[in-house]
Amino acid sequence: MTIYQLLVLFPLWICLPHFCSPEIMFRRTPTPQKRILGARVPRSDGKILHRQKRGWMWNQFFLLEEYTGSDYQYVGKLHSDQDKGDGSLKYILSGDGAGTLFIIDEKTGDIHATRRIDREEKAFYTLRAQAINRRTLRPVEPESEFVIKIHDINDNEPTFPEEIYTASVPEMSVVGTSVVQVTATDADDPSYGNSARVIYSILQGQPYFSVEPETGIIRTALPNMNRENREQYQVVIQAKDMGGQMGGLSGTTTVNITLTDVNDNPPRFAQNTIHLRVLESSPIGTAIGSVKATDADTGKNAEVEYRIIDGDGTDMFDIITEKDTQEGIITVKKPLDYESRRLYTLKVEAENTHVDPRFYYLGPFKDTTIVKISVEDVDEPPIFSRSSYLFEVHEDIEVGTIIGTVMARDPDSTSSPIRFSLDRHTDLDRIFNIHSGNGSLYTSKPLDRELSQWHNLTVIAAEINNPKEMTRVAVFVRILDVNDNAPQFAVFYDTFVCENARPGQLIQTISAVDKDDPLGGQKFFFSLAAVNPNFTVQDNEVVLFAALKRQRKKEPLILSKEDIRDNIVSYNDEGGGEEDTQAFDIGTLRNPAAIEEKKLRRDIIPETLFIPRRTPTAPDNTDVRDFINERLKEHDLDPTAPPYDSLATYAYEGNDSIAESLSSLESGTTDGDQNYDYLREWGPRFNKLAEMYGGGESDKDS
Repeated sequence: MTIYQLLVLFPLWICLPHFCSPEIMFRRTPTPQKRILGARVPRSDGKILHRQKRGWMWNQFFLLEEYTGSDYQYVGKLHSDQDKGDGSLKYILSGDGAGTLFIIDEKTGDIHATRRIDREEKAFYTLRAQAINRRTLRPVEPESEFVIKIHDINDNEPTFPEEIYTASVPEMSVVGTSVVQVTATDADDPSYGNSARVIYSILQGQPYFSVEPETGIIRTALPNMNRENREQYQVVIQAKDMGGQMGGLSGTTTVNITLTDVNDNPPRFAQNTIHLRVLESSPIGTAIGSVKATDADTGKNAEVEYRIIDGDGTDMFDIITEKDTQEGIITVKKPLDYESRRLYTLKVEAENTHVDPRFYYLGPFKDTTIVKISVEDVDEPPIFSRSSYLFEVHEDIEVGTIIGTVMARDPDSTSSPIRFSLDRHTDLDRIFNIHSGNGSLYTSKPLDRELSQWHNLTVIAAEINNPKEMTRVAVFVRILDVNDNAPQFAVFYDTFVCENARPGQLIQTISAVDKDDPLGGQKFFFSLAAVNPNFTVQDNEVVLFAALKRQRKKEPLILSKEDIRDNIVSYNDEGGGEEDTQAFDIGTLRNPAAIEEKKLRRDIIPETLFIPRRTPTAPDNTDVRDFINERLKEHDLDPTAPPYDSLATYAYEGNDSIAESLSSLESGTTDGDQNYDYLREWGPRFNKLAEMYGGGESDKDS
């Protein structure tokens, strides 16, 4: 079978027992070719090859894509050796696109494509061809399979996946620093010609950037590109097929490149000298102004730290770095005084906190400026010469006497006059007054230490020109004592004495008090106001002084009133009357034998620590002096007595009184009823006692 145009003769060689295929040459065959009969082909192994007889055979057709003609595109021709040209054979085509995309002339075997074919849609088609007898419909040749391969033409330009790329590179990068890689794809057949071979070039962005032709990697082309001069660049990259040759198709993309910041710029102050003002009354911590050094960098590369490195105001002012605004806030560190100093000078430094070692050669990354601070005057209140005043004055001074002077001044440079006054809330009785001009404090009423020993006053100093500016100071006035009060008896004394009292017998001890308080202590001298031959007064100054002088004891070891030892025990208990049988029985002083039968009181906590010693009974005719001396002797010999000096108090009632004892304390040691009728004979002062004790008889009689 003979084929025309793009028909490839593919002889099939059969070798028993092995199969082999010789090299096939593809060429167009404009004239029919006869089929080749079997022939022997020598082999290296010495075997004889035999070719099987076959009427026709082909492998593939080639068809160019994108046909633009008006007629059907001719593919090729099928022809069988059995075709005599009489129309007895019929050619049949089946497979991919048979009957639609590809049609065959059943008489001549010519194959045509009915429309344009795009290789990018389908690169090859597999079909089957057969020649049959038109009358008997029997095949005259075995069915053969062949392929129509679509030859590529350069009909697709390179395309980038992104229309716009975004990339960045640090400023000051060295030449050749990689920025980004772009890649274009070509839909043409990469195995056929140069239709899909893409070459990259830069259309826009020179001389700053370049692109590698084969890889599409964009690199920096200029050294020391400074972001502060230019930050954004737009680069246009072209991808062209056919190896970049003329006639090749191309596509482009845009790459927006940003130079990122590095710390290559130091901070800079806009001025060499900055002037600020502050009121002298500004409290500590007050912000008086700010300084700022600008940095052309951004982000952390522009962060600045401020500090005061020199000047005469380093102790008076401080500076704080405000992170958000990158400013240095100057604050008051110590109180200011316009009258003391009016101008301060500071040297402020601003330094980058993040320095890139690669750019040390561009440094130093800091700058300085001079800050001059002027202190402005404020109308301040007066200032007293002292924080408080203490004046001492005797209570007997005359009204109008100056007791002291307070002094105040205006700290302002104007030195305004000052007016003094008293805060009357601290002197409600208006005992004092003050001279408004010179601050002299004087009395306006008599003083009395016994009424008030201290006076706490408040003096106000205010500027005459501006009364709102005022200051207060405390003035303490201590009233000193003078002897201007006569002694007074401590209590009212109503003294009784028995008619049979012996001369020199003690009938009453009298004490006195004085409201005054002399430095040496109180010393009183007692005497009878009227001469009475029956009585005399012995002046002992101090009641206990005689006893202490008689014993000639050394001074006690402990002088404090809070001494834990009980030197003197006082019982100020009042007897409970006849029914109080548990109270202290003074009769034991005269009858010591009764102490053995002493019972503990039920109304107080017992405090007995030692067994009571037996005291011998005093005779009935014992004198008080003898009784006391005897008891002192016993006390000195008592082994249970404390080792330090103490005072023992004894009470004794004489036995020579006609009226005998009026106390009911001895009722517990005497038997029988007593007759108190004699009380009526003593006079009107004893009528009450006579009614109390004498009435019992009358009641009994009744």
